[in-house]
Amino acid sequence: MTDKSVDQIENMDRGALVALWKELFPEPLPLRASMPFLRRVLAFEVQCSQSEGLPLRFIERLQKHAKGSKPTRSKYVPKPGGRLLREWNGFTHVVDVADGHYVWKGQQYQSLSAIARAITGAHWSGPRFFGLKGARS
Repeated sequence: MTDKSVDQIENMDRGALVALWKELFPEPLPLRASMPFLRRVLAFEVQCSQSEGLPLRFIERLQKHAKGSKPTRSKYVPKPGGRLLREWNGFTHVVDVADGHYVWKGQQYQSLSAIARAITGAHWSGPRFFGLKGARS
């Protein structure tokens, strides 16, 4: 792997962090990855490689928490077959909820936020725009 230390990683510039990422990971660097993010991920990877991986107790805790767990559905995601209505500027917009996407005006969208943006021309939280999530208090 690498002979870098966490202290060295903390003092690297972006170019050195990117070079180390390419050395340690087969995956490309995430777009817009911040330097603090790069430092945390790279330091964790270096520590794991220098100590023969994750501690056994940590792995056991992860397995214990994962056992029997089920993927959870966001409470703001409507079920397929549903229909959302939203009045905006005197017009009622109808969005049909399909499996994995939404349909508005005959076009498929991957998110409610994209539909809200198309309707208003501005960035909105899709769940908030369609009344699935309450306003901030």
